[in-house]
Amino acid sequence: MPANNIDTIFPCPLSKGYGIPAQQAWSLLKVFSFYRFVLAALFLALFYSHQGPSLLGAHDRQLFIYASQGYQILTVISGIILFWRLAGYTWQAQFMIATDIVLLLLLMHACGGISTGMGILIAVTIAAGGFLIGGRCAMFFAALASLAVLAEQVYADYFNIFETTSYTYAGMLGAAFFTIALLSYILARQSEQVQQLATQQKKTISQLEELNQYIIQHLQSGIIIVNQDQYIQMANEAALGLANLPALPVRLADISEQLAAAFHDWQAAPDQNFVLLQLPSHAEVHARFMRLPTRHEFVFLVILEDIAVYNQRLQQSKLASLGRLTASIAHEIRNPLSAISHAGQLLAENPDISPADKRLTDIIQTHTLRVNRIISDILQLSRRTDSTREKVQLAPWLETYLSTLRHEQSLGEDAFKLLCADPSLSALIDPGHLKQILDNLCQNALRYGKPELGAIEISIGARQQAPCLEVIDNGSGINQEHLKHLFEPFFTTSAGGTGLGLYISKELAELNQAKLSYHLTENERSCFRLCLQNAEKTLIQI
Repeated sequence: MPANNIDTIFPCPLSKGYGIPAQQAWSLLKVFSFYRFVLAALFLALFYSHQGPSLLGAHDRQLFIYASQGYQILTVISGIILFWRLAGYTWQAQFMIATDIVLLLLLMHACGGISTGMGILIAVTIAAGGFLIGGRCAMFFAALASLAVLAEQVYADYFNIFETTSYTYAGMLGAAFFTIALLSYILARQSEQVQQLATQQKKTISQLEELNQYIIQHLQSGIIIVNQDQYIQMANEAALGLANLPALPVRLADISEQLAAAFHDWQAAPDQNFVLLQLPSHAEVHARFMRLPTRHEFVFLVILEDIAVYNQRLQQSKLASLGRLTASIAHEIRNPLSAISHAGQLLAENPDISPADKRLTDIIQTHTLRVNRIISDILQLSRRTDSTREKVQLAPWLETYLSTLRHEQSLGEDAFKLLCADPSLSALIDPGHLKQILDNLCQNALRYGKPELGAIEISIGARQQAPCLEVIDNGSGINQEHLKHLFEPFFTTSAGGTGLGLYISKELAELNQAKLSYHLTENERSCFRLCLQNAEKTLIQI
């Protein structure tokens, strides 16, 4: 709304200052302008058709004609200015009210004065002023109209224009003007408050709706809303990503026949509300079903969780239990283990011990150290009850890691080779966990991957929009018999190993919603692949 300030003309605040929304104020002004046009046209039509009341122009025919025609012309001009908004709202509103008071007063005088009852039309204008302007301005125009009516009465009485005069009626009409102005202003204020409350509630609802949409669309879990006939009404980005679909499907069967069948089975047996299934996109998901009652019909919520998220929760629970267990038994195991080790050392220091017994004490020391290392590994794993994930730029992080590893292991520059297909890839993971996983994989590659045949390759790439690290050595691969036990605890083909390195690595990966797997490359080289969470995706975990 234009900010025209005419306080220098009328001692009142801007009409828009008391809170009516701009669009509503302009609409009310258009309604008032239309009322004025109809009233002016009605005066002229009734006067020239001689079908109206006989009082129209009864006292001063010429004045009535001029006043009616002037009223009509000013109404048309102000309507044009209003339509094109050639002037500010305040100026136009006050101009219409002021001209109405003057012209209606002239028409009332031309018809025979205050006794004709024409003055009541000024009350309509005062009421409109209360709605359109409000505040001191409305009271100012009420005072102006009251003085104008009283002045017209004094003028008529002084010059004996009419046979009778009525100061009492003029005073009552003036009081009515003030009352109407006050009441209309109060009503306008109440209307304004209701409008502001409705606008605020509308804004709040709109913000909540946008927030709900944002949360739903950025949930890490897939959300699908379906009806009784399995027609999909809504699905978030995570659900489409898990199903590897570019657009919203029509039915559940379009995502997975197995999912549709599981949903149908759940409707028959509501107690079984979850299922593990494989989507056609090769994603393993945990699906849960829930009934959502609405006002008109039942809709159903299908929650799809990546198996990595599901495993992470299981992993956290498992590590918490393992931590409590290992904390309670570590002391009980290490105390007798320490006593055995100490006794073996004392026995080995005996000068009279035979070579055969010395060999036995060496076996005791070797295996006590191995048991102690197993306990240390388990305690280290159990302490990782949670992960502090952060955004890690993989390329620079790996360069720093390999530089540190070469220095710690006294390795040459050609021991490891870093291959990076996309330097901008970043992952969401605990850096300490990532280091521990790579420590295990790189140590295994150095120990079993025949590093003498060439550099161990560490490559960075993306698979299904997920950043992946691959540790590729020169080994001939793991035989099929051992492959199915590869990530099991305490499984090892080395006499000196604990069998916990790969198990810990896989557990830490699942704790960070990552996936560690073993593959053979095209040229039959061993490859451990770690697929991580994409840090560029905004996800909300619940």
